[in-house]
Amino acid sequence: MSDRTMARQVLLFIWFLPLSSVLGQVSYSIPEEMSKGSLVGNIAQDLGLDLKRLKSGKARVYTGDSAEYIELNKDRGVLLIKERIDREALCGQTTPCALHLQIILENPMQLYRVTVEITDINDNAPMFSENEMRFEMNEMSLAGARFILERAVDRDVGRNGLHSYSLQPADNFALKFQNLPDANKAVEMILEKPLDREKHDHISLLLTAFDGGEPRMSGTMQIHITVLDANDNAPVCSQSVYKTSIAENSPKGTVLTTVSASDKDQGLNGRISFSIASKADKEAKTFEIDPDFGVVKLIGGIDYEKNKYYQIDVHARDGGGHTDSCKVIVDITDVNDNSPSINIISKSNHISEDSKSGTVIAILNIQDVDSNENGKVNCHLNGDVPFVIQSSPDGFYSLMTDNVLDRERESQYNISVTCADEGVPSLSSSITLSLQLSDVNDNAPVFERSSYEASVKENNTPGLSIFTVRARDADFNQNARVSYILEDSSVNGVPVSSLVSVSADNGVIHAVRSFDYEQIKYFQFRVKAQDGGSPPLSSNVSVKIIIQDKNDNAPQVLYPVQSGGSVVAEIVPRSADVGYLVTKVVAVDVDSGQNAWLSYKLQKATDRALFEVGLQNGEIRTVRQVTDKDAVKQRLAVVVEDNGQPSRSATVNVNVALADSFPEVLSEFTDFTHDKEYNDNLTFYLVLALAVVSFLFIVSIIAILSVKCYRWRRERMFYKSGANLPVIPYYPPLYADVGGTGTLQHVYNYDVCRTTDSRKSDLKYVRPCSESIISLDTSGTQTLTHAKLTTESRDDQVRIYILVHFCRI
Repeated sequence: MSDRTMARQVLLFIWFLPLSSVLGQVSYSIPEEMSKGSLVGNIAQDLGLDLKRLKSGKARVYTGDSAEYIELNKDRGVLLIKERIDREALCGQTTPCALHLQIILENPMQLYRVTVEITDINDNAPMFSENEMRFEMNEMSLAGARFILERAVDRDVGRNGLHSYSLQPADNFALKFQNLPDANKAVEMILEKPLDREKHDHISLLLTAFDGGEPRMSGTMQIHITVLDANDNAPVCSQSVYKTSIAENSPKGTVLTTVSASDKDQGLNGRISFSIASKADKEAKTFEIDPDFGVVKLIGGIDYEKNKYYQIDVHARDGGGHTDSCKVIVDITDVNDNSPSINIISKSNHISEDSKSGTVIAILNIQDVDSNENGKVNCHLNGDVPFVIQSSPDGFYSLMTDNVLDRERESQYNISVTCADEGVPSLSSSITLSLQLSDVNDNAPVFERSSYEASVKENNTPGLSIFTVRARDADFNQNARVSYILEDSSVNGVPVSSLVSVSADNGVIHAVRSFDYEQIKYFQFRVKAQDGGSPPLSSNVSVKIIIQDKNDNAPQVLYPVQSGGSVVAEIVPRSADVGYLVTKVVAVDVDSGQNAWLSYKLQKATDRALFEVGLQNGEIRTVRQVTDKDAVKQRLAVVVEDNGQPSRSATVNVNVALADSFPEVLSEFTDFTHDKEYNDNLTFYLVLALAVVSFLFIVSIIAILSVKCYRWRRERMFYKSGANLPVIPYYPPLYADVGGTGTLQHVYNYDVCRTTDSRKSDLKYVRPCSESIISLDTSGTQTLTHAKLTTESRDDQVRIYILVHFCRI
């Protein structure tokens, strides 16, 4: 494992320790080099989780960027070894060595922290970087001369690490240990007895390094000593420790410092060369020293996140083999060269639009491996979105809702999260999360108009499509599916459902039956639009249907009345002037508009040159003077025609008598033939009218007498009591008024209002009663109502009814 990953694991371990009580943490301890599938611990039991919860929550192990050494068995609820763990590769010399992982559960989201401590086993023997070392020693070397030996390296830690050294044979030399600042021990070989080149010019020694494990393991190195002649001064470094600093990512060739040393000897014995102690150390691969001048330079890449400082052991050796040592400590300063790392631990792709504020939609892990200000990260959301991101001290961020969501305004959000550190210049990273909003039935259907109005012509075909109402729902799918319902109501006591119907799917309004303008001119009802949500929402709208008139009614003649059994004639004196008003044809049309505009035409006449009919008013007038040659009886056929398309008409026959006296009229009109002698209906109406008038007259007389008696009694009481009593005045009516209401129906009642002054009548012209209509009966069996006329033949008596246009009361 890289040093950077190891540092991250250590940092995570330090961060997680104070939060274990908050988020819940389980710790395990296992030895390294366990086989695959070995049991680490029962995580479900230790966390108090049910196996069903592990499965339903899709439990998984999150380790960040590090390799996955541990796996979760959800069926058993245990943690197992997934890959063989080498503590030395994972943590190096760092203790304690621990794996930090998180157990992630969803629905709801939960996070548990697990720490697995990896304990060391004695699986590495001490090793020397070189198989042998060679020294040249002057025979004049004094007892106590020091020779620095190569240190052994044991990758194990604790008691399994490097423990002791032994040197064999130990006739002239002994070992001495010196504690170093990094808690290691430097090994020196001390000359105890002077050398004698004449006895031994070459000495071979065996240096053995032992660890403290069980079983004990060791490593060896051969030391070859060549005994030289007379070099009695060793080099001396000017400083025992050199300190310097350099920024990470500095270019190769950067000079760190210069090491210096001195030797009192001259010549070859006084020439000093510099070297880095161990070529196997990482310092020897990162730095170099000029052997002649002691200049220390950078030859490799350095990263603050991997190593925060370096310690370089420098040897100063003279030509006679004497050495001295010093240390160069290099502190690495941090540079903001790492952008924040954003990892999505868990997120939701869909969320309901009615979710409450504070609903978590994603959990992010954000780390910056830089230090100090360069490693402080601030995150924010880009754009105006109804979300907020909140952080916790351990680098975990929660993305949650911060406002009311509305799918109809925004159905999808692309949430951009940007995290920037506080370095100079600042580095940042971004990530975009897509979130879909699921619909909730929170919008009622809305009609396109506030009210509707449509028209249909009468006599329509049942089932006719009149028009369409439309409503739209801003929701989605089933919540936006609109159905149309006709609300219960009545029109003139008739259910509206018997008049129209509405299609539930498309809002088309159909006529249930054929409409008649003369019965109903318009009606109103309400239509409800209801969506398919649960519970459903609805709205309603008012609809007005106007019935348009068609020319389906012919004009009806009110006057002159066409009797079935009697001959009705208008009397025109022979002395009548030009323009004399003979009579007026009165007709009505129950249609409306131009369908009720009537025009009158003279279709045929006994003498067309004598009469004319007003086109608009139906007045029949003379167009010339009446002569003796004109026939007494004249028959006119008048056509009443409306203005509809196609037009409809009615024909009325008008009998006119040109005579100055009744006998003349009677003698001439005896030839008029009719199917019946009298009009029974007309006689009934006349008798009924006389009865009503008589009744009203008697009631009026009684009322007047009552009022008179009441006043007389009040006056007598006033005289007796002497009090001022109010007098109730009596005002008899001047005229009788009977009014007609509404549009003419199929059963027509016509009432007339007429005052005692004929000039205020509705008719423009009223003739005297003696010139009114004459009803002649050829049988002569009836009695004249207002006068009896005696002719030469007493057997032929006729009853002549002189009828005025309107009865005067």
